[in-house]
Amino acid sequence: MTIASGASADATSSASDLAGLLDAVAVGDRMAFRDLYGRTSAKLFGAVLGICKDRSLAEDVMQEAYLRVWRYADGFDPTRAAPVTWLVTIARNAAIDAVRARGRTSALFDGARGEDDEDPMMRVADPTEHPAPWDLEALKACLASLESDHRRCVLLAYYEGYSREDLSERFDRPVGTIKTWLFRGLAALKTCLGTS
Repeated sequence: MTIASGASADATSSASDLAGLLDAVAVGDRMAFRDLYGRTSAKLFGAVLGICKDRSLAEDVMQEAYLRVWRYADGFDPTRAAPVTWLVTIARNAAIDAVRARGRTSALFDGARGEDDEDPMMRVADPTEHPAPWDLEALKACLASLESDHRRCVLLAYYEGYSREDLSERFDRPVGTIKTWLFRGLAALKTCLGTS
């Protein structure tokens, strides 16, 4: 799979250009699809790779994502989202679907998908498996300082890829509450870890 390189392709793609390409793709224009891919694949691949953490899986996800773009381009509404936002959302959802289908489980905690009363801090990742720029023990301590539901919500969202809607159902709380928990949880982690 060839991913278009870099910022130059993205920088030259205005929202109106991309919206026009999506309109053309919606009626089956293969050349427009090729152009759309060339202008957006680098950005989408970065988003997908960040979720998949596996280049081979990310390449497969890219194929699925662009297949979805081809099939559903007629559903793009420029009044609801910018073209890049719409494309990244499709790619992100395809990546999350692929990771879940692969059956990946969290190395940071296994209890997230189990019973609600399980402690998600029971297991900690092998630092050689998931290298991080911060000290793993410091991260564990900072996570432990969060309220239980907030901690589990942050881990499920950012480590497992749960959507805000999934978390809303899981915790039986409105989506707005989930967003607040995530914001406060991340802010507390940032402060605790001393990152800027």
